[in-house]
Amino acid sequence: MILLWAVFIGLAATILRARLYHRTLKLSNLRWEWLVFITVIPQIFLFQIPATAKWFSEALIPPVQVITMVGLVVFASANISAPGFWVLWLGLISNFLVIILNGGWMPISAETLIRIVPNHPEDYWIIGTRLGFTKDHIMAPAETNLVWLSDRLVLPQWLPLHIAFSLGDIFISIGTIILLWSLSRNEKE
Repeated sequence: MILLWAVFIGLAATILRARLYHRTLKLSNLRWEWLVFITVIPQIFLFQIPATAKWFSEALIPPVQVITMVGLVVFASANISAPGFWVLWLGLISNFLVIILNGGWMPISAETLIRIVPNHPEDYWIIGTRLGFTKDHIMAPAETNLVWLSDRLVLPQWLPLHIAFSLGDIFISIGTIILLWSLSRNEKE
């Protein structure tokens, strides 16, 4: 979700910059962009579309998550010199490490979930279960490897969007905004 906001903000800023300064939008030459499509499509079916997510066994989630993350890391590595990709790569590596070290799942704690949805009773969240149809697995912080890289950050309660995200998600979002901002460069650049 936070990545979608980064794309929206980055595109809006880029388009505004292009209009104000009469710049053209031009994408850098990226390598292996097809990897993004073949790695994101399974994630969309598994995590974003509830109707398709329920078709898949939970045992399938960890290997698919790891394989798709490898594809994204390879894509970012192949384009590391493009604007924003070193930050995007850092975020992908952060998420990949925490996912691989926690059995192919992104850990989230019951404490984080209580901060997101405070009106649920504390025993509502069951340790060791998948959070809905997401990539998140509810884990105790003491049993989580690299807990500081897990989905543990939340937006302030006064904002209408209540989500958890990781430090890696922040880096991915910043890298995405930098990449999108670079699209509206001056023809002389």
